[in-house]
Amino acid sequence: MSNQPIGVFDSGVGGTSIWKEIQKLLPNENTIYLADSKNAPYGEKSQEEILQLSIKNTNLLLEKGCKIIVVACNTATTNAISYLRTNYSLPFIGIEPAIKPAALQSESKTIGVLATKGTLSSSLFHSTSENHAHGIKVIEQEGTGLVPLIENGKVDAEETRLLLNTYVEPMLDQGMDCLVLGCTHYPYLIPVLKRVLPVHVKIIDSGEAVARQVKAILEKNDILNTSEKLVKHQFYTNVNPDVLKSFVEGVANNILVGQLDF
Repeated sequence: MSNQPIGVFDSGVGGTSIWKEIQKLLPNENTIYLADSKNAPYGEKSQEEILQLSIKNTNLLLEKGCKIIVVACNTATTNAISYLRTNYSLPFIGIEPAIKPAALQSESKTIGVLATKGTLSSSLFHSTSENHAHGIKVIEQEGTGLVPLIENGKVDAEETRLLLNTYVEPMLDQGMDCLVLGCTHYPYLIPVLKRVLPVHVKIIDSGEAVARQVKAILEKNDILNTSEKLVKHQFYTNVNPDVLKSFVEGVANNILVGQLDF
């Protein structure tokens, strides 16, 4: 079973930011990635829609023999992971906004969270905020429109920079000194964010922490792949694969990017 792949799914290309951290930490692991770009963004859908999409993605990854599934989408994690863990027997790793490290690092005691509506409105997000942000002002900002721009390969476009400006300026005016990226698409905006944010503002995402958790769960279940055979990374999207290819090509050897109707 240790040779079976790690499954990863997201509402598009954003979860490849998580996949890159996993691949870097666990280079012996085979992976399968599903980019459900046809249904992106999940953050604007109802909880029931998000749950059904998550079930669909999970079933496909199970059909492909995955030994563990990473829900590389903050919205899907906050709305569906408890159901998935209850109804499936394999381990699931979720993504939560990194509020705890931001709260610990903030000197102004004011942090911003840039996320989708589906994440910010979830009960899991609010419980995380309540548990880890005592005495901290948490400014919530919906990143409406950012996911479609990234899905269309417009990471460095002027319209992306202008939209980010409108989101971060009110948070800066309230004294934010840490910005939590609450969507796995958003790490691709870090170069743009560094141009629009003052140098003292720390940008925090959860990619490395998620990769470490994947490793810990694989070790705990004794399914870590220690073989040094050539690994295979399979990426599937249900739209034109060109954008997905642009995010992953050249990152590792033996990458296959294909289109699949799911």
